[in-house]
Amino acid sequence: MCQTWRQVFTSRSSLWTDLVCVDADKTRVYLERSNPSPINLSLRREDDLTSRDTFFPITPQAITRLKSLSVQGTPWNLQDITAHLSHPAPLLEDMSIIGSLELEPEEMPVLTPALFNGDLTSLRELCLQHVRTELPWRNMDNLMSLSLANTSPASVRQLLDFFESAPHLREVDLSFETPIPDAQTGRLVLLARLESMSIRGLSSVLLDHLLIRVGTCLDMEVDLPTPPIGDHPPRFIDNLRNLPNSTTIYLCQHRSRSHMDFSGPNGEVNMLIFQSHETFSLLESLTQFDTSKTKNLELVSTHHLSSATPYQVLLPMKDLLAIAIYQCSNPVAFIHALDPNTSPSGVVCPKLEELEIEYRETLDINDIIGMAAARASRGAKLKSVKITYCDRSAYSQLDVLELKRHVLHVELEICGFPDVGDGDGEREWFCDAPPGE
Repeated sequence: MCQTWRQVFTSRSSLWTDLVCVDADKTRVYLERSNPSPINLSLRREDDLTSRDTFFPITPQAITRLKSLSVQGTPWNLQDITAHLSHPAPLLEDMSIIGSLELEPEEMPVLTPALFNGDLTSLRELCLQHVRTELPWRNMDNLMSLSLANTSPASVRQLLDFFESAPHLREVDLSFETPIPDAQTGRLVLLARLESMSIRGLSSVLLDHLLIRVGTCLDMEVDLPTPPIGDHPPRFIDNLRNLPNSTTIYLCQHRSRSHMDFSGPNGEVNMLIFQSHETFSLLESLTQFDTSKTKNLELVSTHHLSSATPYQVLLPMKDLLAIAIYQCSNPVAFIHALDPNTSPSGVVCPKLEELEIEYRETLDINDIIGMAAARASRGAKLKSVKITYCDRSAYSQLDVLELKRHVLHVELEICGFPDVGDGDGEREWFCDAPPGE
């Protein structure tokens, strides 16, 4: 019985295709038993992988059967190891080559064009980290996933040439310093099948040359130069084709970085922006986008806000249904922008139904009541208003009743008293009540 099971296992080639080449004899047995199935080869060792390992003379005849390859070597021998992989690998679909994490760019190992005789047309997934490469491979028609991290040197031209040779790319992950800006002015490359793209550590020098298709989920860390975006917007904004279709916009601004999230029926764009100028205004950057289809707008901590900015931002939002404003330095500017009596063009955001706003010292509930009354008289009546206060004395029941004359639903939240012992603050809610109560 044992002999029968042994014969079954040893004769089934698909059970012997995962090679972790540590022992030469074991590697030889696996290669024999896996024949003729495609194999998955992993070259790495905790005590350093070297080009003198005994399994290298064994593997060349098996390269034509490679389906996936993972190489992780020390800096001084990775190039020698890849030199053993010069034969064509027509079945190779997945390749990952990772150098040392502790090297300076000029010390990183170099991947030569001779890798697999320069033919990677069968590749579907490619991951390169901490190596130097000029991305010499072309005709990457089957490539769907690309991940590059600290691959130096790299230029914009090389990346664009590579993208053009890989028309079926769906996932792109880039993480390294700004590439050399050597691309021809006006050159644009369409990533027609891109589904997701993550970019870290890059400025707009590459994105200025990419056309991002509708429906792409884009996650970005953008290091904006001075002066701020309001004066010199990056050109790549024009290349993000799904922004005009955004229906929900979320802005959150901190002292050192900000978030700009756009989402809609055609996809999402998530920008993490590291600003280097203290006068940077995230809200002002919205004027660069087509926001005519925006239905929901959420703002968190909008610093350096001028009184005219909210009006300029809200005016194009003809379909806006809900706006939420938190930790705003000048919330009264939004109230005046929404008030037909103070707005130069009459009713701004005529379809607005919901307003949620956090109280600050500069906000008076009478301003909100006046705005609601003015909008109601113009036929643009709000349906819901929620106000968060940090001061119990900032309102009265008469204010609530007056606001209820113009708004169907009123909700007041009183929170954050400093004299509460546990430090969590006290919260009370005043909402709609049945008639007579």
